[in-house]
Amino acid sequence: MTSTASTAPDPTPPGGPVADEPRPSRGTGARRRAGVGDRGANRAFRWTATGAGALILAVLAAVALFLVIRAWPALTAGGAELGETISWFPEDASILSFVGPLIFGTLLAAALALLLATPVAIGIALFISHYAPRRLASGLGYVVDLLAAIPSVVYGLWGSLVLPPVVIPVWGWLADTFGWFPLFAGPASPTGRVLLTVGLVLAVMILPIITAVSREVFLQTPGLHEEAALALGATRWEMIRTAVLPFGRSGVISAAMLGLGRALGETMAVLMILSPGLLYSFKILQAGQQQTIAANIAANFPEANPMGVSTLIATGLALFVITLLVNMAARAIVARRKDFSGAN
Repeated sequence: MTSTASTAPDPTPPGGPVADEPRPSRGTGARRRAGVGDRGANRAFRWTATGAGALILAVLAAVALFLVIRAWPALTAGGAELGETISWFPEDASILSFVGPLIFGTLLAAALALLLATPVAIGIALFISHYAPRRLASGLGYVVDLLAAIPSVVYGLWGSLVLPPVVIPVWGWLADTFGWFPLFAGPASPTGRVLLTVGLVLAVMILPIITAVSREVFLQTPGLHEEAALALGATRWEMIRTAVLPFGRSGVISAAMLGLGRALGETMAVLMILSPGLLYSFKILQAGQQQTIAANIAANFPEANPMGVSTLIATGLALFVITLLVNMAARAIVARRKDFSGAN
């Protein structure tokens, strides 16, 4: 008995099997158009960023060129010509002998401010980041940041009217006790308008900058580093000394250099407090010893004739070079220390 099986048509077409053809995706064209748009946006952003960087260099070069051109008459003039033309210019002095004491006073005032502000700023930053309760830390951080918004003229008024009666007895004690040290050689000025008072006011002014940057750097310390130190039995201070401070060393240096730049260029506070002089003197408790470049420009510019303006711009050129060198040195220090900061 033969059975007939139902046969189905062979689905294989003549010529052998054919692989399934991929269906075109609906989004291929859209993605292609999006890719072209992304490349265009990336190109535009790259050129915008490059132009912004080039603009910074162009502005810096323009400032330097302006200072050199305007200061050139004073740089090429002799001391006798400057003394005859400018009423406040010292007699028988050259431009270099005039700028030298100003550079010395500027650096000394900034160094005093940095020396007074940096330890306090690091302590405040560590307290906010690792010791204070969260609510107190946020409020204290806000207060510290608010100090940076106070105008420098307000600091000048505070330093010239309120601070001298408070610090005069302290400066007198320093002169009597440590007068053998050149910085505290007496007698201390009875007016309090001395470079140490200026350094104290500048320290308060740069304190928010150093504190804010240091605080943010300390908060970026990896938690595993801190937990490992605590797990090994370290106290909180030992954990900070071995994990937090090494990690944030480069950031603290950068913060200190930012504060130093602010102290170098401060004008009104120094002008309102300091009793000026043009001496190479380390006596920071005596009046009439030092003067800074910025305060000297502000004091003499209103009554300066064209040659006097050129002389003041020459001193501004010296301040520009000092600031540039300080920033370059700070970048070199940070670049050298970043490999040892613990971030790696």
